[in-house]
Amino acid sequence: MLKIIILFLLLLPFNLFASTLNPIYFVHSKNIKLQDIFPNAKYNITLNTIQKNRYSKKIKTKELKKQLAKHGFENLESSSRYIKFIIKSPIDSSFIENEIVKSYKKTYPKINIDAILVVPRGYIKSLPTKYTVKMPKKFYLSKNGTLSIKTLQNKKIFFDYFIDATLSVYTLNNYTRKGTRISALNTKKEIVELDKFRDIPINIEHLNISQTRRNTKERSILTIKDIQTLNLVAKGSHVIVNHDSNNINISFSAKALQSGKLHDIITVQKNNMKRLRVQIIGKNQVKIK
Repeated sequence: MLKIIILFLLLLPFNLFASTLNPIYFVHSKNIKLQDIFPNAKYNITLNTIQKNRYSKKIKTKELKKQLAKHGFENLESSSRYIKFIIKSPIDSSFIENEIVKSYKKTYPKINIDAILVVPRGYIKSLPTKYTVKMPKKFYLSKNGTLSIKTLQNKKIFFDYFIDATLSVYTLNNYTRKGTRISALNTKKEIVELDKFRDIPINIEHLNISQTRRNTKERSILTIKDIQTLNLVAKGSHVIVNHDSNNINISFSAKALQSGKLHDIITVQKNNMKRLRVQIIGKNQVKIK
């Protein structure tokens, strides 16, 4: 939640006078000024100062409220005990931002990224001339995280990043039982904000070839974890058994004693109760191994 607020602060315009104090503000010097909190204040005045050799300062919320009340900003709300002020590093993070975009688009080719914020973990005045960007493990499941850049001297510098993005997902129209075929008939395509996923959401290529892995709630976003390859043979169903012998194709009906997917080996039972091991080759179609 805190990271969402930071992104909101830096990327969206302020209202005339917000009634809620945010937990973090970015400033441009060691002097914390009134307009750092309220950019549209009629005048500017230094409220506090960041200590020498430091690049951030935490102020007790109740003390800051008292200061602001003297300048006409009363009845302010806050969910934090402290308000933190951080000097914004004067760096060009465009290369890092481009690498973030490329990384997300590798997983989600059609993702729409509206904004990106990259914040160094500590204050830095400049970036190395050459470096590589290392994204965190499973970064694609969340809209924020911590990445690192590696210099030619193998030095690592860490950054927090936040993205504002949307992408297409498929949700279930109704409560769905395990083993239900996934298709356009029981799903709905929706555009959602990237927040935090349990796994990669399915795409159109998974429709009609997949089934639910477990009972799934209505409106659930379907992910790779929620599906498995569609069973072409259901336990108890009748299948056509194909057998090639001396260039002669023989086929007969049998009962499947197991469910299975394409190329799975299952057991079937003939009308004379004899059991055979067969391989699935299509919908209710098998061949003798």
